[in-house]
Amino acid sequence: MQPIPVIALTGYLGAGKTTLLNHVLRSPNARIGVVINDFGELNVDAGLVTGQVDEPASIAGGCICCLPDEGGLDLALARLADPKLRLDAIIVEASGLADPVAVSRIIRFSGVDGVRPGGIVDVIDAASHFDTVDRDAHPPARYGAATLVVVNKLDQVADRADTLQRIESRVRELNPHAYVVGATGGRIDPALLYDIATAAQESGQLTFRELLFDAEPHAHDHDHVHADSVTVFTDGCVDPGAVVDLLEEPPTGVYRMKGTIAVRYRSSVRMYTVNVVGPSVHIAVAPPRAAANNLVAIGMELDTEAVRDQIRTALAATSGAAPAEGVRRLQRYRRLSI
Repeated sequence: MQPIPVIALTGYLGAGKTTLLNHVLRSPNARIGVVINDFGELNVDAGLVTGQVDEPASIAGGCICCLPDEGGLDLALARLADPKLRLDAIIVEASGLADPVAVSRIIRFSGVDGVRPGGIVDVIDAASHFDTVDRDAHPPARYGAATLVVVNKLDQVADRADTLQRIESRVRELNPHAYVVGATGGRIDPALLYDIATAAQESGQLTFRELLFDAEPHAHDHDHVHADSVTVFTDGCVDPGAVVDLLEEPPTGVYRMKGTIAVRYRSSVRMYTVNVVGPSVHIAVAPPRAAANNLVAIGMELDTEAVRDQIRTALAATSGAAPAEGVRRLQRYRRLSI
């Protein structure tokens, strides 16, 4: 089993985290585990998502960043990482009072086997953000932790473009790598967060998620954020240095990348899976019978031909053993990913 991405969903009170969560959970064919962290005696958020998740796990009574070392999040992640659940991703919805910087640190340094960081999604209320969160001369620290910033509720502001640009400029002051998108009603493409299977259901029956998705009104399709993807396949073995260059500096507009590569050592060929979310690079040994080389790039408003050319260049076949420097860089990421 490959490590399951753990995606943190943060945002100030009322920004629309649960609305976004309910939207992305309705994507067909995805198996998503959810950890709800509700600050208070009643787990209202957990009640809202019940029935739409494969395996909900709830943490009540305190925000994630204040959990004791021996309890809470690690226990929930260990439960959801069980291979028998076959989850595609785990989403942790943090309390509105939780600090994204602390949440990111807790997930990154979790001792649970079988999971990996999948990004920090920070939801912003476009209508009230500069009255509640970003009120000082210096940008708030939460910007520094985010990999994806969703500027939500753009339908509630007079000038969407100016508001989005203003928030993005503030984010960029502290975090030049954050991916910033605008949305209404939390309607972003789930492909930005996790992989979605495309195979049709063998039974021919609609799943519960499909029924929910089809029941949603489509009058506001223009408000949905749709992701683009580019997939490249090549033969042979690659130069790991060229691949690491691409992973460290993805093409313009790319937020996520994933795939499998083959690397030739002196007497053997080894296969690795690679995953990129924002600035985070994860490399692991590929499962048996994995097919290489392939790489998928996912993002917004991509120049697909330019992205495809960059990936093809990185995945170009090389002869002989891989250069030692490239192998060292690849192995360094692999050690950091364990």
